[in-house]
Amino acid sequence: MKQTPLYDQHVLLGGKMVDFFGWAMPLQYTGIIDEHAAVRNRAGIFDVSHMGEITLCGNDARHAVQYLMTNDVHRIEDGQIMYTPMCDELGGTVDDLLVYQFSHTHYLLVVNAANTDKDYNWILQHTTAFDVEVQNESDSWAQIAVQGPLAQTILQKTTEHDLDSIRFYRFAGDAAVGGVKAIVSRTGYTGEDGFEIYTNAADAPAVWNALLSAGGDDLAPCGLGARDTLRFEAALPLYGHELSDSINPLEAGLKPFVKPDKGFFLGKAALQAYTDGDDKRKVVGLELIDKGIAREGCEVFSGDQKIGVVTSGGVSPSLGTTNALALVGSVDVQVGDMVTIAVRKRQLKAKVVKKPFYTKKYKK
Repeated sequence: MKQTPLYDQHVLLGGKMVDFFGWAMPLQYTGIIDEHAAVRNRAGIFDVSHMGEITLCGNDARHAVQYLMTNDVHRIEDGQIMYTPMCDELGGTVDDLLVYQFSHTHYLLVVNAANTDKDYNWILQHTTAFDVEVQNESDSWAQIAVQGPLAQTILQKTTEHDLDSIRFYRFAGDAAVGGVKAIVSRTGYTGEDGFEIYTNAADAPAVWNALLSAGGDDLAPCGLGARDTLRFEAALPLYGHELSDSINPLEAGLKPFVKPDKGFFLGKAALQAYTDGDDKRKVVGLELIDKGIAREGCEVFSGDQKIGVVTSGGVSPSLGTTNALALVGSVDVQVGDMVTIAVRKRQLKAKVVKKPFYTKKYKK
């Protein structure tokens, strides 16, 4: 398994290491529920160095990003971040990612760990007509996330950069954290306010330890388990679950990030055909009434009719409920409707509810 630059720190802290798409990553430290609560109430620190970093530089970098992505890069400015799906010609989702704009000739793409090599090759294959250099710099970078209501207070102790000046989906490319040169951004994958710190891989342990020292008892090391329960409560899509090469961004509820009026982009015709057609699917939120947990792949029924499958499911620790996200077909399903979910040999009652399950607390 690959190791992030923070592997030794995880072992020292007693992290339970697991294989995550070929990476040795901490599933948990003290426990998923404890770590989840820490992020909701105080702050948590995550090693996300397994994420991929791909740069696009050159005279046509902006045009290449516009061609590759469904969102409109013309709507952002230097120092701003754009969330966007990246689709194939059939409208399937290659990945969902973040685009950091340093300038019209310099972009950093932060992609899902399991998709890094696939994305890199996809981008290379589809930018040959552009004056742009594409580099997979993932091995050179480390990424640490600090999330939760105390995230800013804790991070501010380690940097002279005024964090109030970094608004939501913005970044500072010239900050220093713990005396180490860093990029600091304000996004997140938990439903809470928070920051990401990008550093040279060799500097990651120093930054990690500086943050833990600044946070004290208010900052909990968190693993993949809490990362998933946090994103699930906030109904944030996870690639391979709510998004995939067979699930397009419109089906996943990402219409605000698909801009058909911006001009041509990969997948535009297929997504437009989907919009104009009658056969619609969508990801809906469910709350289980009966006891039990609906996992990915469980079938969803309206009466005797199968209408879809669960894409993610589990307990929502902050809410005390058991929920699921499900991809359902063209049948009309509305909030408040009752459905059943086949879990092993049982049919569990569930109610269609609004997404997200947990109200996001981003600082806009």
